[in-house]
Amino acid sequence: MPNRPPPVVMQIIPTLGTGGAEQGCIDVADALVKAGAKAIVVSHGGTRLHELQRVGALHIDLPVHSKNPYTIWRNIYRIRRIVKDHGVDIIHVRSRAPAWSAYKACETSKARYMTTCHNAYNFHNSAKKFYNSAMTKGERVIAISNYVAQYMHEHFGLTEQTLRLIPRGIPMDRFHPTLVSPERLVKLTRAWRIPEGKNVVMLPGRLARWKGHSDFIEALALIKRKDVFGLIIGPDKGHTDYRAELEALIREKGLESQIRMVDQCDDMPAAYMISSVVVSASTSPEGFGRIPVEAQAMGRPVIATNHGGAMETVIHGETGWLVPPHSPKRIAQAIEDALNLTPVERSGLATRAMHHVAENFTKELMTHRTLDVYAELLS
Repeated sequence: MPNRPPPVVMQIIPTLGTGGAEQGCIDVADALVKAGAKAIVVSHGGTRLHELQRVGALHIDLPVHSKNPYTIWRNIYRIRRIVKDHGVDIIHVRSRAPAWSAYKACETSKARYMTTCHNAYNFHNSAKKFYNSAMTKGERVIAISNYVAQYMHEHFGLTEQTLRLIPRGIPMDRFHPTLVSPERLVKLTRAWRIPEGKNVVMLPGRLARWKGHSDFIEALALIKRKDVFGLIIGPDKGHTDYRAELEALIREKGLESQIRMVDQCDDMPAAYMISSVVVSASTSPEGFGRIPVEAQAMGRPVIATNHGGAMETVIHGETGWLVPPHSPKRIAQAIEDALNLTPVERSGLATRAMHHVAENFTKELMTHRTLDVYAELLS
């Protein structure tokens, strides 16, 4: 009986920049190569191409980031050609923009079509709902949280026969307190000019209005503690007007010496370790939300808004705090509660949080479950 050739799995994502979808794509490509399969990633490029090369995956550059109808139509034939040339068995799409192209390409090829839904996509009319529906047409549809799975069931009628719940995962060989050297902490502390002896309260995340930066600033103003130093970490992605708004709010509250905005951080494990509290103040529900999970893995007290994926990743009162969105007062109270923990209480919370992540949200769990879905389709 002849040996079956290694399976070929092609993931499609608009670009390879920062973000949870991009990280998941790279992690799965790595797992595929280690399992003996051929991993292909189609994207419009980005800053993380070197990571794909390092894991041994093949990258193919196509304008799959474009929402232009003509480009989407042209991509059908481009994807179909890749499927034929490389003998692709499965096409796994991670975004709406290229989903229609991939779906149509699969109709006339042997490749199986599947998707991962990374959020509950908004729609305000039937046209937008139809556009979003390309993500629901997979033979298997991965939802990254119960929140997303419930959304897909309620609005598109997907059932357990099609849906697969696979939460995102983080690399525990990177996000663990014992792996961060003192030198890395000193480097960041100096680079960001963090005053000595301060309790650092950090809000990571790109500068987007729905990330709740203004609620965070308002909360720090309510605390009125001179031993608290606020740190906002994240690029503005060209949203310079929003950055200016936040800087004006900081000045209005008289917090210029107590809050610093940092454009980018290439060492988030060290950033978590210099913080006393980590806040995720998103005003709109996130499909999953990596920040609360990463912070818990590092043993940090975390405060997150009580909706979306955070409701599944943070156990209120045990591994962190869940507060209502749009509520600076409740965020301020939770920060106070976290800062007032005794050393024994803080140690207990850290232990519970780290165990919670290790049991439920690791990269290994996520990649193994994703490869199981591929096996379902191949069988």
